[in-house]
Amino acid sequence: MKKYLINIITLCFCGWLLGQTSTPMVTIKGGSYVPLYGVKGENKAIKPVNVKSFQLDIYPVTNAQYKAFLEKHPEWQRSRVKGIFAQKSYLSHWKSDLDFSPLEAQAPVTHISWFAAKKYCECEGKRLPTTDEWEYVAQADAQSIDARKKKHYQEYIVRSMQTPKTYLQKVGSTPKNYWGVYDMHGLVWEWVSDFNSVLLSGDSRKDKQGDDALFCGGSALNASDLTNYGAFMRYALRGSLKANYTMLNMGFRCAL
Repeated sequence: MKKYLINIITLCFCGWLLGQTSTPMVTIKGGSYVPLYGVKGENKAIKPVNVKSFQLDIYPVTNAQYKAFLEKHPEWQRSRVKGIFAQKSYLSHWKSDLDFSPLEAQAPVTHISWFAAKKYCECEGKRLPTTDEWEYVAQADAQSIDARKKKHYQEYIVRSMQTPKTYLQKVGSTPKNYWGVYDMHGLVWEWVSDFNSVLLSGDSRKDKQGDDALFCGGSALNASDLTNYGAFMRYALRGSLKANYTMLNMGFRCAL
């Protein structure tokens, strides 16, 4: 009986997702956090960054939702998009412009460029989250706003990075965090609006010191938390990206 009820609940959840044209959002109350890299204060410690209240999708955008976007905006379909906006690998896991495996309908859409993700969010009346917004939400576990010092949190991050083909799982596969947001870890990497400036140092990241200076010998020395392996990986990845790049395990979600 218990197994039967679980199956019914799962079917209802999947049916609800299929009917969603726009991902539901939650409000993230503003606060502050200490980023992995940032501006150092007088005591040489990295200054906290203030994050204003905003809204964030509780799930990454799915293949089904992105297909609905492509039907309305055919210029972003695989066979039509311009190379300046997306590499040839754009949506390469789909069978054609508007066709993919039914099993992937509620999996996060991947092989998406920054330009495409940005356009999708804009057409939804939303935007991509900033790095600070994304990291602020990602530091939470189910009980607390900042779980980065907790051993179980660090172990979970490392374990999730070692799990293969997580991009094939349905959105909502990982536990929700303190804010009610799912899949911040353990599903796919996600685009942020300012991905190409996250490694610039100085106030508001306007300093001319860039990626090479930080990651060729200086990165660990400038970091706020040497145990934050997940953040190191995310910052390293963002520093290597270009806006038209696509990756099999790179998706996105929107903010407001």
